[in-house]
Amino acid sequence: MASSLIGGLLNAGFSASNITVAEPDENRRHTLSEQFKVNTSADNNVILDAEIIVLAVKPQLLKTVCQQLHDGTSNRHLFISIAAGVKSKDINRWLGGNQAIVRCMPNTPALLGCGASGLYANESVSDEQKQQAEKIMQAVGMTLWVDTDEQLNAVTAVSGSGPAYFFLMMEAMQQAGEKLGLTAEVAQQLVLQTALGAARMATESDLSPAELRHNVTSKGGTTEQAILSFQSSNYFQIVFDALQAANNRSISLADELGSE
Repeated sequence: MASSLIGGLLNAGFSASNITVAEPDENRRHTLSEQFKVNTSADNNVILDAEIIVLAVKPQLLKTVCQQLHDGTSNRHLFISIAAGVKSKDINRWLGGNQAIVRCMPNTPALLGCGASGLYANESVSDEQKQQAEKIMQAVGMTLWVDTDEQLNAVTAVSGSGPAYFFLMMEAMQQAGEKLGLTAEVAQQLVLQTALGAARMATESDLSPAELRHNVTSKGGTTEQAILSFQSSNYFQIVFDALQAANNRSISLADELGSE
């Protein structure tokens, strides 16, 4: 995700000379330097010279990194965290308090520049800093602000984990196509192109997904029979239960990480 952000920022017109990456792994530092021509260092504290600090580490490492930065922080910094499941109040506490923190929940399509990120700003973040955070995250896709830290749990359930749900649907459709007599290659190509086409129709249309579905469901036709089969299995409740499970796990992970 960090590499995607760097690449997105450079494509958006940011100068490589204004980006410094702290990376403890020597091979990874070399790769980043060669690929993006950005400044690199093995020392986390070097990034304290920056106005904006992006915390792009695994959730389990975030506390350690924040504590390393603790003594050098000041109220001029904006911290942007893309570590899943770690509450802004815990990040603020680990950094020493009174820090401007924007917490983000991106998803894996950000790797292709078409991600979806939910953003939450704590009370120390200024309007200018919100715009800065938004500009950075828009380098890898769309951004939407939520009103509370807790709402990022729902963002995690819907979009953060969401790509896997669509992959699962594609997997199931491909298997069904094979059982109906198609080769694996033909079934996969049909499923992937259909998913791409449906996503484009939904994003480029003024109609809601419900309206688009209604428009392609002819009375008495094949699509209607498939939809009726989904509905008879309580499809909407299945989806809600799945997202509720993801939401609950996001809450419990945040509690676990914050208590460490």
